[in-house]
Amino acid sequence: MVIGSPVPTVRVDELTDGDFLLDVREDDEWQAGHAPGAVHVPMSEFTARYGEVLDAAPQDGRINVICRSGGRSAQVAMYLGQQGVDAVNVAGGMEKWEATGRPVVDDKGSPGSVL
Repeated sequence: MVIGSPVPTVRVDELTDGDFLLDVREDDEWQAGHAPGAVHVPMSEFTARYGEVLDAAPQDGRINVICRSGGRSAQVAMYLGQQGVDAVNVAGGMEKWEATGRPVVDDKGSPGSVL
């Protein structure tokens, strides 16, 4: 966990394949490339789809929120935390995810790229 951040934060290298990952980027970003197994709810639709996020998230686990670089996901993680949900921002977002060699797939399951 990154200390000194106003929002609880986790580094990409601290995540495991079994961790719940919520991608809040927009549709075009998601389609170009995302983490396999991530759940996609764009930030622009987040409040309307809040219940869907809670239904998809593990009941006793943490929600790891990711975007391109960490700004949007920090806002969503902060909102979730204010609602009493265990949520953290993924530091560096999908840019860091890709840079560390983690897999990125497009909306067809082929190798993707981060926009």
